Amino acid sequence: MNVERSVHGEGCQLSSARNAKFSLRGPIPYIPCNLPTEASYVPDFQPYVSPYEHRPEFTARALLLGSFFGIVFGAVTVYVGLRAGLTVAASIPISVLSISILRVFGKSSILENNIVQTTGNAGQSIASGVIFTLPALIFLGFDLEYSRIFLLALVGGWLGVLFMIPLRRQLIVEEHGTLKYPEGTACADVLIAGDRGGSFASRVFFGLGLGAVYTFFQNDYLFAAWPSTPDYQPDFGPQHIMKGAAIRADATPEYLGVGYIIGPRVAGTIFAGGVLSWLVIMPLLYFFGKNIDHPIYPGTIPISAMNPSQLWSSYIRPMGAGAVAASGLITLLKTIPTITNALTSGFRMMRKSGGKADKALRTEDDLPMSIVAGGSVALVAIMFLFLQFKPVPGAYVGWAANLAASLLVVVFGFLFVTVSSRIVGLIGSSASPVSGMTIATLMATAAIFLVKGWTAPAFGALAITVGGAVCIAASNSGDTSQDLKTGYLIGATPRLQQIALMIGVCVSTVVIGLTLNAMNTGLQEFREAAQTWDINASHPGVSPQQNAKLPEQFQVKGANKTSATHHASEYVVLNALGSAELADGKYLYSPTTGRIEAQWIQGIGSEKAAAPQARLMATVINGILSQKLPWGLVLMGVFIVIAVELLGVRSLSFAVGSYLSIATTLAIFAGGVVRWLVDRALEKTGQKDDSEISPGSLYASGLIAAGGIVGLIGVAIKAYEQLADTHVPIQFPEANFLHHDLVSVLMFAALAFSLYYFARKPMKP
Repeated sequence: MNVERSVHGEGCQLSSARNAKFSLRGPIPYIPCNLPTEASYVPDFQPYVSPYEHRPEFTARALLLGSFFGIVFGAVTVYVGLRAGLTVAASIPISVLSISILRVFGKSSILENNIVQTTGNAGQSIASGVIFTLPALIFLGFDLEYSRIFLLALVGGWLGVLFMIPLRRQLIVEEHGTLKYPEGTACADVLIAGDRGGSFASRVFFGLGLGAVYTFFQNDYLFAAWPSTPDYQPDFGPQHIMKGAAIRADATPEYLGVGYIIGPRVAGTIFAGGVLSWLVIMPLLYFFGKNIDHPIYPGTIPISAMNPSQLWSSYIRPMGAGAVAASGLITLLKTIPTITNALTSGFRMMRKSGGKADKALRTEDDLPMSIVAGGSVALVAIMFLFLQFKPVPGAYVGWAANLAASLLVVVFGFLFVTVSSRIVGLIGSSASPVSGMTIATLMATAAIFLVKGWTAPAFGALAITVGGAVCIAASNSGDTSQDLKTGYLIGATPRLQQIALMIGVCVSTVVIGLTLNAMNTGLQEFREAAQTWDINASHPGVSPQQNAKLPEQFQVKGANKTSATHHASEYVVLNALGSAELADGKYLYSPTTGRIEAQWIQGIGSEKAAAPQARLMATVINGILSQKLPWGLVLMGVFIVIAVELLGVRSLSFAVGSYLSIATTLAIFAGGVVRWLVDRALEKTGQKDDSEISPGSLYASGLIAAGGIVGLIGVAIKAYEQLADTHVPIQFPEANFLHHDLVSVLMFAALAFSLYYFARKPMKP
């Protein structure tokens, strides 16, 4: 490579044969001539900021702002992900907001803004892994402890970062032309445009402001000015045509924004799954079951007495779990060639490198391998000590199983971090089969436990612990790869990014567990479920739960919408899992009356926070260890997915839609329709923009953030009411003139029009 003396005599620059390389990302970098011999070269690819240029990067304000965004977007991801079963990348909204906020406090560098998005994005990726797995503990009959969520999120998050350190040179640098990392590249484009003077934040703030105002009036736990979920249940003629079906929409800004970002094709596929479940299968269930006067497993009351929500919870959810499991495994099978290549190239790279990183270049400065090895050993020790001395309540399994679980976390963690980081480079984070990898981990772990005879419910909790940590590691490694790609393109220091990621993991895990528990408490309900029960008789699948965290006082809702205050001391908590007598869940048995008096409906797992992936994980574990599943429904979901795959449609979106409430899928579909209308309008004017930083995508990101943040305020108020046994009088009276389904539809349509308007309106430079 030729190096010439600059005209000013104080530095060197590439000859003209190489100058074209620099124009792709930025100006020709300043290259001092007095470099050490081993660094007297310039790599073929030149980032936006030269390796020899030192701009402010790892600053206190960047870390503080990034930590703040990690907390906010971590909480929002938990809220939206549990409700919608989907998560949306946070790096671009964080970058956009960071550019504008740091400008207010003085001149900022592109490297500072990159540290902000790197630190903040950790919250979203950790939260994704947590909500896909750890709520399964609830479905298996165990409590969600804050300390458990915190530690597993911390261990999984750090594994995702540590194992990416030795892989960075191969995946990000050596395969720069092969692995595109689409989200990371898009984020780099945002940061570069912002450094050159572009401004996008106003569009995000518009969405944030309008979405927040709308949510305050729409949310059931805030003003509740109009119904949050307009609902129509068809029932035509004496033959009760379509009875059992329901058309409803959870008219929230976050669902509208999610639908817009994922686009009409994916949103339509998700809604198609909802249509099949709610408008085809559920009416068929009622049609064939209305004359049967006894319950059909897994239902506990006759089908003729069920409303649509009960049909969904009893029959659609097991079918949907089978569909999601099948689609996740199919996705995993399709990526086997990629997985094989990822593993072989990863091991080959590690053998070749031997830690010979070129420390002369700032942009090639990684954390040393001693940190990776020492950190991995420390995490195994931490995991073992935690499982040994603070097991899941009622789930102590002994030191051998705990040690095996700790080692499995690291083994499976390294395997799927390698796989995930390569897959996201090819197809992006949104298409990465993290759920399929987690299912594979759970199936392998559960199979080992089954062979060893470890089939008690306690071992199900231990398997979820292994799968949860691995899922978090795989999820975080995918986003870590995208962040490192962004840093590579703009000229960031890898070592500082890796430290920022560690800090982001620590900070975000603090709020993720709090949000998860707040949602479980805030959305929980107690409903009358009077049933005679002989607690001394044998009831397979039903057992008393010791030390259940039942509130001291709570309201039990009756069938006629009345409620009465009850006390925890009156009841024994029963946990049902795989019972032929009771649907899965928790029940309150009164020793005084000798009856089950109420059902304790957990917030997570309810229609408002379905947590489909976590339900799937619990189904897989329970099916293998207890060998009790409604196999007819599960296999129905499997073969529906196979049919969809044969039609040439990617089945994972369809499967998730078949599991979720139609209230969720219809609202998401509305966002997809708006995106379709915007694309058609812009095509006619030749202005169509499919990039991640289009006006519509930024406005939609603001809607998602608004819905999540304000929604969490409502959940916090509801949780406070539950714990303090009081009422916060902020809601409009239900008899107000706005409280009609038509008003809810019109308001949601108005919000959708605002998205259509701002998506078509060009941004000012």
